[in-house]
Amino acid sequence: MKLAYIMSTLRGETDPLLAQVARQLVQQGLRLCGTVQINTERQGSRHCDMHLKVLPDGPSFRISQDRGKWARGCRLDAGLLEMAVVQVEASVDAGADLMIINKFGKHEAEGRGFRSVIAAALDKDVPVLVGLNALNREAFEKFSGGLATELDGDLGRILDWMGFGMEGKRTPSARILPDAATQV
Repeated sequence: MKLAYIMSTLRGETDPLLAQVARQLVQQGLRLCGTVQINTERQGSRHCDMHLKVLPDGPSFRISQDRGKWARGCRLDAGLLEMAVVQVEASVDAGADLMIINKFGKHEAEGRGFRSVIAAALDKDVPVLVGLNALNREAFEKFSGGLATELDGDLGRILDWMGFGMEGKRTPSARILPDAATQV
């Protein structure tokens, strides 16, 4: 089982990093499946719009709901998340070199969302890289049996862990590119 996760204490920091990893691997000609999240700020709102892009070039779903300026609680559109899950399931079945999942979140912690798709990829020996936050770490550790590898935000080390490093083509401390949040 080749499963790794990236955690960040800063809100939204994992999303552009995973998008950059995806972009780098697509440029190397690898077959990716999964999702990356692209957040866009919304004028006059304290919340951003969250878009989930299905890898490598699949559809993009706006998975956040606009519940009003003062709304609290979860803004996730679970129906659209499940539509993305179906898209990713199909790409796993078609074959992939790597799966990236933007977040092992509340739905996955509760047994829904991408949880079964992650398990299916691992059963097919497809390496999986996920974003994780502290709220769902315990559930993720139970899911992974404690066998997942924690990676930091260093692009070079992430690529090396996956076995897709660029020896001689990168610096040892490659970091997130400024445009990573908007492109894959």
